[in-house]
Amino acid sequence: MDAPVWQASQYNVAQHPPELKHTVKSIGSGGVNNNFVARCAKWCPDGSVSLAQCEDAALRYLDIPPSLLSNATTSTPPLLPGQTTSKFPQPSPILDFTWYPFATPTNPATFCFLTSVRECPVKLLDAASGRLRASYKIVDHRERHVAPHSLAFNGTATKIYCGFEDAIEVFDTLYPGEGTRWHTTPSKKSRDGLKGIISALAFSPDTSSGVFAAGSLNPSSPTSSNVAILTEPTGQVPVLYVGDEPSGGFGVRSSVTQLMFNPTRPYLLYASFRRNDHIYTWDLRGDVSKPVQRFQRNNPHHHHHQEVETNQRLRFDVDIGGNWLSVGNQRGEISFFDLHAPADEVPVQPNSEGTFGSETPPSGYKPSLTFDAHNDAVGSVSFHPTRPLLLSVSGSRHFEEAPNRDRMDSDGSEEDTSEEDEDSRREGGGGGGGGGATYYITRSRTKPAPVAQDSSAKLWSFQ
Repeated sequence: MDAPVWQASQYNVAQHPPELKHTVKSIGSGGVNNNFVARCAKWCPDGSVSLAQCEDAALRYLDIPPSLLSNATTSTPPLLPGQTTSKFPQPSPILDFTWYPFATPTNPATFCFLTSVRECPVKLLDAASGRLRASYKIVDHRERHVAPHSLAFNGTATKIYCGFEDAIEVFDTLYPGEGTRWHTTPSKKSRDGLKGIISALAFSPDTSSGVFAAGSLNPSSPTSSNVAILTEPTGQVPVLYVGDEPSGGFGVRSSVTQLMFNPTRPYLLYASFRRNDHIYTWDLRGDVSKPVQRFQRNNPHHHHHQEVETNQRLRFDVDIGGNWLSVGNQRGEISFFDLHAPADEVPVQPNSEGTFGSETPPSGYKPSLTFDAHNDAVGSVSFHPTRPLLLSVSGSRHFEEAPNRDRMDSDGSEEDTSEEDEDSRREGGGGGGGGGATYYITRSRTKPAPVAQDSSAKLWSFQ
């Protein structure tokens, strides 16, 4: 009897738009101004549940019917009676989280995730109950807890890597407590190495190599890149810098927001940058001084095309078969790129955030599919690990002035002073009776609060 052969999900991009299977509206508890935006959502490695990182310092399970995930494990974490989602509130804003690589509800011992909370140790939480299983502390020179901006398990899940300012802390998963610190720069004054906060970490799917990539929030300098390749055996000494060409001053002049390796071709590294319209690809087998591919979030031929104008992380994803790359933009559109398609003749027009020192620009790629998904910025997209499904979450901070925030009245009507501060000034009449008018300038005590135009999660089918 022949052994079963695993095949990656096939995505049909001919249907425009794809079928919308499910929508989760108003993520969070529906508080004032709908300010419970989900920054990103990640599938459990077996595809059974999805966990979202929200603006109100909480992690939540998205309420997705198990029937839509029929090919995946249908077991769900135990919930309280009457609840449809679980919530894991934290004492401070959440900076990052990641699933245990082998997590599944069918094996309670592995069903857990790692999270970074501001001014707290790194926490390993039980994904069913929220119970704290272990904590890993990073302490600075003033004995304060430092929360990393990026988290990653190595390929075998035996080590935890945490990126923060000018360093990477390495912990043994089985031994909570303190870890080993790898400095990414020799000193504060040095221009060598990775400077600033290590904002992104990604391990190669080839677990035997121990290769991983690290990126920082400091933009590339004229003499160095802000993306480095390291290995577990060599430690804190980078093997090479990606996109670093000192002779031509090559480098993407922007902060790294995400790094990811291709799941089936581990020599391909993808990177996105803050306020940059492109996703770059480097082939680590050859010349890494320039990218080999370039994917653009926004359609340059669209009638209202604009560059990325938000500091928000807009996360991309590559499916488990390594065939498709998906990414959203700040207008609520989602694009699909075929990673095996030949390059198109797309003109390269580097903006102020990126420059190219080589005469040969990276190949441009047009999306195979672009569709309107949300009415706000798409914070993240995530491919289902076993089915042709895509999960997208949206929401962004929009500051709007309160109506009548500053107004002037010239009549003699009474003002409500319980909610407003009033400054009055009488003009004319010399302070006695007479034809002078009293002007009231009122200012609301309520500060403008951010609102979300579309705080939702949607599940799209590409069958």
